[in-house]
Amino acid sequence: MDRVETEQRDEPQTDFIYCHRAVTEVLKFGSCQFNSGHKVLFLIIPGNPGVVGFYKTFMRTLHRNLGYHHPVWAVSHAGHCVPPDSMDMVEDASSAAEYDVFGLDGQIEHKLAFLRRHVPRDTRLVLLGHSIGCYIILDMMKRNPELNILKSIMLFPTIERMAQTPQGKVMTPVLCGLRYVAYLPLFLLSLLPEALKAGLIRLALGGICSLDHTVVQPTVGLLSGDCAANAMYMGGQEMNKVLERDDLTIKKNLEKLIFYYGATDHWCPVQYYHDIKQDFPHGDFRLCENGFRHAFVLDAGREVAQMVSEWISVDFRT
Repeated sequence: MDRVETEQRDEPQTDFIYCHRAVTEVLKFGSCQFNSGHKVLFLIIPGNPGVVGFYKTFMRTLHRNLGYHHPVWAVSHAGHCVPPDSMDMVEDASSAAEYDVFGLDGQIEHKLAFLRRHVPRDTRLVLLGHSIGCYIILDMMKRNPELNILKSIMLFPTIERMAQTPQGKVMTPVLCGLRYVAYLPLFLLSLLPEALKAGLIRLALGGICSLDHTVVQPTVGLLSGDCAANAMYMGGQEMNKVLERDDLTIKKNLEKLIFYYGATDHWCPVQYYHDIKQDFPHGDFRLCENGFRHAFVLDAGREVAQMVSEWISVDFRT
């Protein structure tokens, strides 16, 4: 009986909604609606691509380690998910273009709109950002200081000088100058049968010996064409807009922030870790000692969730 109950708790719910004029996927472990018994929400702000299915193993492990007491949700980036047949990519095309909902600024407003519409104001938040999701969280804290945030956990944070990083130097020309050239092969890939797409993805990721196979299907969805194009559009803006570190927001919220830097992260060099640690000697900055890659969801979602659970166990002991 306990096994059946555990399996039910470990089974997530997926909702598709319109938020800030664009289709959005919300993955939910635990309570799907808030009531008086739920005062804390763990909310994941993904990297780019902002596909929530990538985080399923991470979320399941975190939810389990929290004793199933607190819901764990992830909200996709606007337009980074394949809409169901009953929905379009955008609710209103002209309005979506006017507000640039797929751009970096639009994605920040998208997350704030999600909280306003779907999370009660008195809910205490634990925000978990990955990569550009960390930049989005800092900007959310800056734009709305009234957010009831207990902790913000920044995993492999790309919050400064992205175009100057080793990976940024490679990707900036692609994302900013050659993005339209990539649309044709993406379109051709989108025409392939789903099974063939899945096979190509497994082949491409075959070098990862402990690959989490739950990421294959979300990647198939990403190859729908529009999703990948929206991710590339957002990525181009990241290269142009993620410049100086927002020290003022970090200083104002230092006691709420935990940063975790990769030791071999080509999107965020170790020097960035040393710089921020020197500038904020009383902050909580950690350097990976486990060899986790920037895209940890590919093979270490369970391990990273275990680590995060240990960090916050004192604050959320139940």
